[in-house]
Amino acid sequence: MGKKYKKKITLFLMDGEPEGRITAELSNWTGKAYKIPRTMLKECGDREELKRPAVYVLFGKPDTSDDKPLAYIGETEDPLSRLKQHLEKEFWNEAIVFISKDGNLNKAHIKYMELKLFTVASDINRYILENSSKPAVSSVSEADEAELEEFIDNICVLTSTLGYKIFEPLQVVDSETGKVDESSLLYINAAEGDENRAVHATGRSTAEGFVVLRGSKVAKEISNSMGNWAKGYVKLRNSLVEKNAIDESWIFTEDTLFNSPSAAACVVMGRNANGLSEWKNLDGVSLKELEMLNSENE
Repeated sequence: MGKKYKKKITLFLMDGEPEGRITAELSNWTGKAYKIPRTMLKECGDREELKRPAVYVLFGKPDTSDDKPLAYIGETEDPLSRLKQHLEKEFWNEAIVFISKDGNLNKAHIKYMELKLFTVASDINRYILENSSKPAVSSVSEADEAELEEFIDNICVLTSTLGYKIFEPLQVVDSETGKVDESSLLYINAAEGDENRAVHATGRSTAEGFVVLRGSKVAKEISNSMGNWAKGYVKLRNSLVEKNAIDESWIFTEDTLFNSPSAAACVVMGRNANGLSEWKNLDGVSLKELEMLNSENE
């Protein structure tokens, strides 16, 4: 894995409360993030920094808990005016604006970052992007590109720190090889004597919950053992089928995050299941046993 460096982030509550405006800065970085609630644009009128070239993301909540959240990624030379124009868009309730404290970003720079951020968010596919079209390509020098790529990395870190995982992949990928870290993978492989009950699923435990990976095969049928307490999992499974996250061949078409290993196991197996026992590594060691071993090693 590529080396991960520790980072110092400074958050400033501009209104003295966590639900108000927040600025976020990284040590030794020329960038700065403004997290602005939709309802507080008026209070930002005296912020000259918000009249400089910037990239920004609008965030909105889904209509139901089963839907993905919404986002819009853009660039502008006058962030405050642009956000006011976006009030015609109903879906968003918060924006994060990224500016350069030294004022070195120009139109080509912000258009380059807009496309890169849009591409990353599209590939990760955690949010439904409200952009009507893909941003245009912008040409920058080789030296500027290297600097902007670092700027983009820091944007991703701060966006996640401020509560939005739009640029954070569900899979752990080795930064050097570009491949999934197989040591963290867990499996459920079960035939249960019936082709309709066959399961071949791969997943991994994360700080957010449990992720079932794209390509995992789920049981075609739901067992009668799914009692009243598990009706929520049946509804969740049906929702994933309706959205084609599970296709007609009963295979996951995208990496999918669940609240717990058991929720993932129940949906995958189509029956009551204890995820801590069902998910196992290649050596047959269960997730429960792995967690116990990890806690003992600490």
